[in-house]
Amino acid sequence: MAFYNGSKPIDQQRAIAKIQFLIKNGRVFELTEKKRTRSISQNSYLHLILSIYALEMGETLKYTKEYTFKKEVNRDIFFRERINVKTGEIRDEWRSTASLDTKEMTICIDRFRHHSAKDLGLYLPEPHDLSLIDEMKIEVENNKEYL
Repeated sequence: MAFYNGSKPIDQQRAIAKIQFLIKNGRVFELTEKKRTRSISQNSYLHLILSIYALEMGETLKYTKEYTFKKEVNRDIFFRERINVKTGEIRDEWRSTASLDTKEMTICIDRFRHHSAKDLGLYLPEPHDLSLIDEMKIEVENNKEYL
């Protein structure tokens, strides 16, 4: 499988040639846009602030992520309805954080930080607040049995 960068003229030419070949030869093919995934540091940051929240609220990390982060604060991003193809029944489906791109994850994190501060009075550090993040990493590490 080949990947093409639509912003590079050489890749544009190669992609057009490939599509023309597939159409000319009556082939079945799929076009899929590849979205930029979020960074490892964004994953680490999310895990840290979810852990701090869980420790402060006396909840598990799993509950904090699944209920508070996804269902309560970011429902519009994570919740989907799907139709069971066999029965026709409508089913609830919750997206994984792995399916989010960087922009969506940033929105979710910002909302979660705002919810934490406004509704609970719990400040969660910004990603660039390195000294506080380091302190919180130590706090999480020292209390991870409670998560």
